[in-house]
Amino acid sequence: MDRHPASLPAEDLLAECEIRRQKRGGPGGQHRNKVETAVVITHRPTGVVAEANERRSQAENLAQATSRLRLKLAVAVRSTLTDNSIATSLPSPLWRSRCENQRISVSDTHQDFPALLAEALDTLAAADFNIASAASQLCVTSSQLTRFIQSEPTAWSLLNEARRTRGLRPLK
Repeated sequence: MDRHPASLPAEDLLAECEIRRQKRGGPGGQHRNKVETAVVITHRPTGVVAEANERRSQAENLAQATSRLRLKLAVAVRSTLTDNSIATSLPSPLWRSRCENQRISVSDTHQDFPALLAEALDTLAAADFNIASAASQLCVTSSQLTRFIQSEPTAWSLLNEARRTRGLRPLK
């Protein structure tokens, strides 16, 4: 895998996906069930699925589902960093653009967040979930990396479970 799917441009990511449009029930007014506004996206290579149906606009639901898919891919898919060309290029230009004085600055709602989260989790996995080692490789402090991962509850749970299985204490 050259690039993590969470870091792909939207059109490239969606080219790897099956997109279904559906009708959904629930609140939303009298027009809710008359048109197919719900969007379900399945990433074919990984089987990861995301959906959105809270808006009456299919385009808005597609954008929301794409955002959710990126986040799910960031947590679920690990890229191997054993290839020297990848390992020596860390941190990525995107990561470096978001770091200053060993601090990462990005909102968990920003479009760059899933790609950055994927990079952090890939680096942690390569470092056998040692926070200090991964933080050093990513040029941030351990507390910054911990806070960054903690901002996504699913990633935080994944990190602590991986640490538990390796006999490391879970982070608080």
